[in-house]
Amino acid sequence: MQRRIEPPTTGRGAQSGDVPTRFGLAAREADGDWRDHMEILDGKPPKLRTQVTEERPKSILSFNQSPDIPFDRSINAYRGCEHGCVYCFARPTHAYHDLSPGLDFETQLFAKPDAAKLLRETLARPKYRPRPIAMGTNTDPYQPIERDYRITRELLEVCLDARHPVTITTKSDRILADLDLLEEMAELRLVAVAISVTSLDPKLSGKLEPRAASPVKRLAALGKLAEAGVPTHCSVSPVIPAITDEFMEEIVTRAAALGVRSAGWIPLRLPHEVAPLFREWLSVHYPERGDKVMRIVRSIRGGKDNDPDFHTRMKPSGVWADLFRARFKLACKRAGIGEGDETPKFELDCSQFQKPEEDGQMRLL
Repeated sequence: MQRRIEPPTTGRGAQSGDVPTRFGLAAREADGDWRDHMEILDGKPPKLRTQVTEERPKSILSFNQSPDIPFDRSINAYRGCEHGCVYCFARPTHAYHDLSPGLDFETQLFAKPDAAKLLRETLARPKYRPRPIAMGTNTDPYQPIERDYRITRELLEVCLDARHPVTITTKSDRILADLDLLEEMAELRLVAVAISVTSLDPKLSGKLEPRAASPVKRLAALGKLAEAGVPTHCSVSPVIPAITDEFMEEIVTRAAALGVRSAGWIPLRLPHEVAPLFREWLSVHYPERGDKVMRIVRSIRGGKDNDPDFHTRMKPSGVWADLFRARFKLACKRAGIGEGDETPKFELDCSQFQKPEEDGQMRLL
């Protein structure tokens, strides 16, 4: 793989901001001569900053009928994600806003301040029937802007009030800010948490997922959650061949030592625009092994960069996939930790559900 000539975009996962071609959008092309001329006149361009737009949707719960996903409803408090994970399968959703799945996905964010109000109204409907709500299925509910917006905490407060079960997936130790709510929900069997750990190398993590918590902080968060009695799951994901797979065994070992009793792994997925973004990332950071990485990826995806089909998209095939699967199973056995799929295997209790008060007031009892 040829090394990209341009210098890397530091502090961000994606290396470009091209808009997708799937929807016929006008292409963007940086004019090198124009940029050089402007730098001579005005100096270097300002650093790329994160911008947040507040949106007011009419509904907050998303329902799905996917046969290979263990939940049928989810909430995403934010669109886009500042963590900037270059491999994020949710990046193509930004194309629906005529924005780039690349740099726009991690810099042009959308927040939903009315999310808790909308959820309360949804749960109060006469025909609503509870099943666990998945949070963090598309973008991280504890990405940096949660520090100011606190939308995820408000959603958890509604769920606790209504005794509604929730599953949370994140790669941030910011979740510990809500440990008081999580402990109370755990006592009622209303919550399970999965934290994904990709590698144990902070330098590699800084390239792959530049604004996510460091691997050490994520493991520490897993330990604190487990110690507090919150059902926890360590998700070794994504497993990137020849980049992060070397860390699988050690991540499982460390998680088990912290009291975590459930673990799973997810292979790299490269849907739509994520594949060229990832190839570009390889050309910047790992050009010497980029071709090898992509050959292995294609070998576990039926000869393609990505397999979008139900059932097989989460279960790679081939020699390399069998090797990863065997390694992970052995690591779990040696660590005394339960091997699972990509989601926690915890039984949450839907029987306690009580419709929230429609006036928005929290119950006193």
